[in-house]
This record gives sequence, structure tokens and C-alpha cells, in this order.
Amino acid sequence: MAHFAKVIDGIVTQVIVADQSFIDNLEDSVLWVQTSYNTHDGVHSGGGTPLRKNYACIGGTYDSTRDGFYAPQPYPSWTLNNTSCCWEAPTDVPDDGKMYNWNEGTESWDKVES
Repeated sequence: MAHFAKVIDGIVTQVIVADQSFIDNLEDSVLWVQTSYNTHDGVHSGGGTPLRKNYACIGGTYDSTRDGFYAPQPYPSWTLNNTSCCWEAPTDVPDDGKMYNWNEGTESWDKVES
């Protein structure tokens, strides 16, 4: 069994688990693209070969040129990394062990107060 995303006009509308033979016998089989639950940021979590950059999400995009899935853009200031197909903030989140939320108004990371 594998995961497949139904892609209409580049947008993922459905994700299912099925055998390849099931997909092959669908009338709209050309709309289904295999995706891997174990792939994120262009890396396979189990050390295997990554498949299509990221696991497909409903409402996300499949870019056939990049052969990758990516989520909707989270903020207008974020840009798509062409290699990983992940969205990146204009500045890196601080790496100090604290929690942060993105503030689009200031285009910076705000520390979460506990």
C-alpha cells in the first residue's frame, strides 16, 4: 500500500492509501500522484529515498516541474525553497531552546512568554 494524492490543476484535493493497481484502474488515474508519509523537507525520515519533497496535504500544491508537494504559503513574507519545497521565513527562528511565533507585522520572531 502507498499514499496517493489527487491533484486537480496543481492543487491536492484528496489523499488516500491504496495499491498501485487500484490507482491504475481508476478512470482519472492520471490525476493521482504518489506521495510519501515519510518525506519532509526533501528528506526521508527512515533514511530511504525521499519522494516528491514533502507529504501531500489537502489544499497544498503539486509542482510537476519541481516534482514536489508543498503546503499553502503560511505568510506573505515567506518564500518557497526551490530545493526542499518548504516555506522559509525571511529570518531564521532563534536557536536558543525557547518557543517563538512568527509576527508578520514586524517580520520577526516573537518569544512566547510562559
